Amino acid sequence: MITIHCRKTEGDLLLNTTRFSFLLLVVGMLSLLLVLSKPVAAAGPTSDEFIRGYAAATVQRDFQITADSLKVRNGVISIQGLEASDVIHDRIQTTLLAIEGVKRVVVTREGDGAVQSGLPEFTPKTGVFLPRDLLFGALLADPRWPHFSVSYQYHLRNDRLENVGSANFGETFSIYRFGGPWGSVLEVGLHAGVFSIFDLAAASHDLVNADYYVAIPLSLKKDNFSAMARLFHQSSHLGDEFLLGDRTEKRINLSYEGFDTLLAYNLPLGFRLYGGGGYFFGSDPSDLKPWIAQAGLEFSSHTAWWDGALRPIAAVDIQSREETDWRADLSLRAGVQFENPEFLSRKLKLLFEYYKGRSPNGQFFLRDEEEFIGIGLHFFL
Repeated sequence: MITIHCRKTEGDLLLNTTRFSFLLLVVGMLSLLLVLSKPVAAAGPTSDEFIRGYAAATVQRDFQITADSLKVRNGVISIQGLEASDVIHDRIQTTLLAIEGVKRVVVTREGDGAVQSGLPEFTPKTGVFLPRDLLFGALLADPRWPHFSVSYQYHLRNDRLENVGSANFGETFSIYRFGGPWGSVLEVGLHAGVFSIFDLAAASHDLVNADYYVAIPLSLKKDNFSAMARLFHQSSHLGDEFLLGDRTEKRINLSYEGFDTLLAYNLPLGFRLYGGGGYFFGSDPSDLKPWIAQAGLEFSSHTAWWDGALRPIAAVDIQSREETDWRADLSLRAGVQFENPEFLSRKLKLLFEYYKGRSPNGQFFLRDEEEFIGIGLHFFL
């Protein structure tokens, strides 16, 4: 069992941080306006052309190699006549395979001859400590997927909150990667985050709720299929100022440990389908019903706008819990992803969002149904 002990003073830190976070949101909106003010470029190239541009920029930037023979066909990257050591050879393959849309990477050294279509598919190098990429990608519309974000939410038909700010902090880190069954690759990592909401109508932007989440995920990847199983803990805390302003509020003290598994498959045209379920094996209150289910669909366009700076994205996430009689909690997010070939691993997303279902905020989970619309900036390492 994983436990987390938090002092109330952490609410003050989150309160101070959210003012900076909302300033960041304003700056991001202004940046978007500047980008949109550029003349509209011609329609973006095909998926293979985008992959080739990203791959060539990556090899040039990270390895100071100009790969004139680099080619891409149907998501398969091939490089002929590479002059590099064994270590650099493996690193190039691992790095290129992490690019979205890449199915295979085939590299031949100087003197090896032309690339043959019958060469075996390349898989990421195993036995790696702190690898750069992740085998299981982030779930874009999951309200409780750890990442850095700041957003504004307008809550509908809510007698407690209306104008709400959300500031979230967290990330997923890969710790060790090793070989798995059937030619797959496995890795173990750390998955942690803090999810907080603030009442923007209050004089001091009161911290309302903060959820603390930590998990140990085990991920698997083979070709277009990926999976993740994780042990997790979540605990929820009401903000000090919110308690002082509403002494009638009864605390739930929701916390639980559990286990879940998610399976995902990359479909053609930039879609990804995922689903899974889980079980709570320790909870407070103790009578919390244990079973949960989750499914979703994501889309990342193969075509980017404005010289490749913006990529349209969209996602839907549906979660159901035995505790709420399996009623669906719906989360929708759609917007654009900011991209820069110099920083391929970093993703900044401007997303519009809609949510309807039981409250994702732990202190109100057992009582409240929520519906809100919002807009926010989401940053993924």
